[in-house]
Amino acid sequence: MKRKKDDYRKALIDIMEVPLEQRDVTINSVKTVYFLAGNGKPVICLHGAGAGAVTWYPSIGNIAKRFHVIVPDIVGYGESDKPDAPYDRPYFSKWLKEFLNELKIPNAHIVGLSQGGAIALQFTIDNPGMVDKLVLVDSAGLGAKVSFWPLVGTIWMNTFPSSLANRFNSRYILHNPVNRDPNHSCYSVAVLKENGGKKAFQQGRGSAVSKMSDESLRQIKNETLIIWGKEDKLFSVAYGEAAAKIIPNAKLSIIQDAGHLPMMDQPDVFNQILTDFLTSQLK
Repeated sequence: MKRKKDDYRKALIDIMEVPLEQRDVTINSVKTVYFLAGNGKPVICLHGAGAGAVTWYPSIGNIAKRFHVIVPDIVGYGESDKPDAPYDRPYFSKWLKEFLNELKIPNAHIVGLSQGGAIALQFTIDNPGMVDKLVLVDSAGLGAKVSFWPLVGTIWMNTFPSSLANRFNSRYILHNPVNRDPNHSCYSVAVLKENGGKKAFQQGRGSAVSKMSDESLRQIKNETLIIWGKEDKLFSVAYGEAAAKIIPNAKLSIIQDAGHLPMMDQPDVFNQILTDFLTSQLK
């Protein structure tokens, strides 16, 4: 029997090894689906421009040991609605504020991966009091220019999604593609193939990941950790190094033998770095 999108998603949920609750909330007629796990201080994990909340499958269980982790399918992705929208940073920032307000979360740690990092940056600038600690993982919005072949892979995957396009693209988002659970690859393709799955890419036109000014980044006074895979072929580690010098209270942690998705390439190392930062106290 041919497997379906829900099967791939369930397989990823099953390997998280943590009691996971799925809920959804509708705000202004747009439904957001999200995961909940653990107890304690809220930690919001924002995935990148693909798949959905299940991208965090290597880390949700670990974070949930000490925190109340909330992982949404960002509007336009995963199981959430995919409306006609600008899909730029102000749009995503507004969506996130409304989402947290609806869940009655006044303040949280925010962890953003790739495009999710750009959303986290914009949200922090717009709502500094709603963010405790900020974590940027191989973040967009810092000026990285995607080179030719990774760009080809991104366009191919988002225009004509297929297992072949995914295999080509995977070599640019992982240091070692075998480190990615195949169910995540299959789910990514399935989401793009469904009705509205390409809207965020086609209607956003890259605006969410465009460079933020140094002046904007200097506005961020929140304690910030920048995590970067040293072998990231999509966004060079040099952009993480530069951002760590611009954002006032930022520090940088580089993970060896990891690409654009370090939580998949080096899950144990990534999870330890993330947990140490979130549990640390300012001296």
